Amino acid sequence: MNRRKSGNTRRRQGPGGDDSDRKHLTGREVERLIEATKGGRNEARDRCLLLLMFRHGLRVSEACGLKLDQVDIESRVLHVARLKGGLSTTQPLRGDELRAVTAWLKERRRVKPTGNTFFASEQRRPLHRSTVNLLLQKYSAAASLPLRAHPHMLRHACGFALADQGADTRLIQDYLGHRNIQHTVKYTATNPARFEKLWRLA
Repeated sequence: MNRRKSGNTRRRQGPGGDDSDRKHLTGREVERLIEATKGGRNEARDRCLLLLMFRHGLRVSEACGLKLDQVDIESRVLHVARLKGGLSTTQPLRGDELRAVTAWLKERRRVKPTGNTFFASEQRRPLHRSTVNLLLQKYSAAASLPLRAHPHMLRHACGFALADQGADTRLIQDYLGHRNIQHTVKYTATNPARFEKLWRLA
């Protein structure tokens, strides 16, 4: 993974001051999580799953419910259908994402799953959220992370990574599909990147 795109290498600990209280993963932890899929029996699917969940801030239900026609390789975009009344958007797919998508689609054709969901289980059925939870636990252990990750941590990691890149609150709100900006403020409120443009002329 491109480290610059992952961003968010700083830890924001929870109220207790330890990793067990954290609600997100750092950029490096996401990289390690994805690296842990290498050599696994479902490497292509799981790498693609974790990468798209992180880069596009997908909720686990949004990832499991993703349809084939939402992933447009030719136009290099992902049509994100947000749940919980969120704002749906069309977002660009980067080079490493396209490679991961292509690798999984090749494997998916071999598996021949039923239905048109993008991600599928070994039983050829739509991927279930409980399976994703178990995958995150397995790869957390394999990557020796200081905490056991759960799917929503990837969505939070996305928000913090965008803030670390200097994205403003409104842009992150649109990207994550938040209708209420108060749900977005947590990503930018403590981030010094938002002040970088101040006093440049001084």
